Amino acid sequence: MFSKIFISLAVLAASVAAVVPSVSKRTTCSGGQTTANAACCVWFDVLDDIQENLFHGGQCGEDAHESLRLTFHDAIAFSPALTAAGQFGCWYALHIDMPIVSMLHVTADGSIMAHTSEELADPANNGLDDIIEFQRPFALKHNVSFGDFIQFAGAVGVSNCNGGPQISFFAGRSNDSQPAPHGLVPLPSDDVTTILNRVGDAGFSTVELVWLLISHTVGAQDKVDDSIPGTPFDSTPSDFDAQFFVETLLNGTITPGNGIRPGEALSPYPGEFRLQSDFLIARDNRTSCEWQKMISNRANMLARFEGVMQKLSLLGFNQSALTDCSDVIPTATGTVADPFIPAGLSTDDIQAACSSTPFPTVSVLGGAVTTIPAV
Repeated sequence: MFSKIFISLAVLAASVAAVVPSVSKRTTCSGGQTTANAACCVWFDVLDDIQENLFHGGQCGEDAHESLRLTFHDAIAFSPALTAAGQFGCWYALHIDMPIVSMLHVTADGSIMAHTSEELADPANNGLDDIIEFQRPFALKHNVSFGDFIQFAGAVGVSNCNGGPQISFFAGRSNDSQPAPHGLVPLPSDDVTTILNRVGDAGFSTVELVWLLISHTVGAQDKVDDSIPGTPFDSTPSDFDAQFFVETLLNGTITPGNGIRPGEALSPYPGEFRLQSDFLIARDNRTSCEWQKMISNRANMLARFEGVMQKLSLLGFNQSALTDCSDVIPTATGTVADPFIPAGLSTDDIQAACSSTPFPTVSVLGGAVTTIPAV
């Protein structure tokens, strides 16, 4: 009887083994790191180089912030509507003094680094010249494409921030690109409908616009008001927290620079900058409730950002044609505080805009108003 049971169990185990796939074998790279694909080994060398020499020892500083910004500006110039209308060729002929070219989707392909002079002529890309010129030599040194490098550097840079996200990275883009037409990157002076229409053309929904703006929790401005470069969008620019979503809803009373510039709204706190587009999106009835959700559930905020950034990085690409090298991206460390109202302000300063859900309960810091230092 026992022998029959043993034989039956052995047959069952063999059957289970036949239907459960084996664990994929990992590759050991020359530096001792392991990865799911040998083609990803080069990215460990890139990682070591940029952590030391681009991000100054793995800091969440200005170069990390600008690298994250660059991922969006390179990728969002994607317009199926413009391509379908047959307007790309006409645009090039009229605006860049170039011959009509074949129809190509302009995507996260590194075109902003390959055709810098053309793309930086678009006012929306103002201020990106420094980070592009800083990054380009790394891509050339390691013989990786501009499109791959931009997405990789953005994912690595934001992983240096306290409590940062784990952004996926897919490699294999070529350096074959065309300059992106002007007007496809939203401006901070645009109204909400214009911005929603633009990102909608690129394939993003209304709530996904809010998820893309999670990046502003570690953001700062340089060129909207170039007299105060490095002015952050919230009081915790090195923390990947929900503070940006709280502080954007505070009543604005301060001009941090010398007068209000196009694309700027009044700031709630000394040393903090507020983009007009952020101010409006936080209060628009199409986006305000999703904005408020980012405050009440940080785990949800992280998951939404990781998902929408993967989508952004793959615009115009077939994911199966690229190599998943996400295991090269470092895991963020550090902790962040729960959302709060900065010292010297109160819940009375919140301009809650979501009519269907009460504003979440947040703590109020004690003490006097202070000035937020530049990034």
